[in-house]
Amino acid sequence: MIDFSLTEEQKALRDMARDFAKNEIIPKSAHLDETGEYPMDILKKAWEIGLMNLHIEQKFGGPEMHDLDEVIIAEELNFGCSGVATAILANNLALAPVLVGADDDLKKKFVEPMTHEFRLVAYAVTEPGAGSDVAGIRTTAVRKGDEYILNGSKQWITNAGVSDWMFVLTKTDINAGHKGMSGFIVDTKSPGVIIGKKEKNMGQKCSDTRAVTFEDVKIPKNQMVGKEGDGFKIAMAAFDHTRPCVAIGAVGVARSAFEHSVRYANTRSAFGKTISSNQGISFILAEMARDIEAGRLLSWQSAWLIDNGFKNTYQASIAKAFCADMCVRVCTDAVQVFGGYGYNGEYPVEKLMRDSKIFQIYEGTSQIQRVIISKYINDGKGIEGPNL
Repeated sequence: MIDFSLTEEQKALRDMARDFAKNEIIPKSAHLDETGEYPMDILKKAWEIGLMNLHIEQKFGGPEMHDLDEVIIAEELNFGCSGVATAILANNLALAPVLVGADDDLKKKFVEPMTHEFRLVAYAVTEPGAGSDVAGIRTTAVRKGDEYILNGSKQWITNAGVSDWMFVLTKTDINAGHKGMSGFIVDTKSPGVIIGKKEKNMGQKCSDTRAVTFEDVKIPKNQMVGKEGDGFKIAMAAFDHTRPCVAIGAVGVARSAFEHSVRYANTRSAFGKTISSNQGISFILAEMARDIEAGRLLSWQSAWLIDNGFKNTYQASIAKAFCADMCVRVCTDAVQVFGGYGYNGEYPVEKLMRDSKIFQIYEGTSQIQRVIISKYINDGKGIEGPNL
């Protein structure tokens, strides 16, 4: 039986996130975009009502939500502002490899405190010369007795400037390729951790994105996540949980652009009638609606699969690729619907168009998603759909 209905609990989560976006995010989104201020007060409110750290296990005081629950929440937060949503949901990204690979002692030390007090964390994998090519990272961690000495740099790290700790992917064996990679929890207050300046990005301007440099940072060996050499496997497994959320984030942004476009098209007149009654505009709106619905279903499916114990890498990559490209297209079309007003910063779709582009880049570019999808096809997997 296929059932697309939400449970009462999921409806309540959706409504809570929708109200939060309406009351706390949307009224401040234009100001945050203009100033680039970090939305710390909004994040603290999100933590207080339970919209952060969604997957921490109950035994550590967390809600232990499913990925589909996060997907439902993430659409509403991104509808409000994807820069704010990225800041709120970055904790889930950083926690994902820890929840997948760490032992209970490490979780008790670093994860459990996040359920008692407001803390921010970061996921540090990308480097200046290694983005899509994760196996090409150069940050090293060398064993010295009961410690590892960390050296290297990371780039484009969300929440770097406000985080208490980071999940950092390193090379512990430079000759073993991806099998020589290990992940660590690194306290950002440790000597030798140097946080760079806040980057000035095209969109999502209120999100805190920075470079991080590590100079002879000492890490206790018991802060390794999993076993030595398991880092790449753990980091990639985390993406199976996080990519459905990124995909639905693109849906949320596209939905916002669509709703703005419908309202504008129904009030703007040209040639004696509203522009929504012109086929050239009505078809654009129809295609927006079609693609948003498709993107939501792909996101839900990829989250549902992993929640129910199925491998979802193929479906998560399809969802991420489709939704990212769709979001850019919908937001570009929204600017076209608005005409000259759409190109002006006084109207909302200009910001949405800038915000949309990052979905084709972070957590695996649209090209990398196609590489993953192609590999599954060439290996004879995925052609017949999910093997349920």
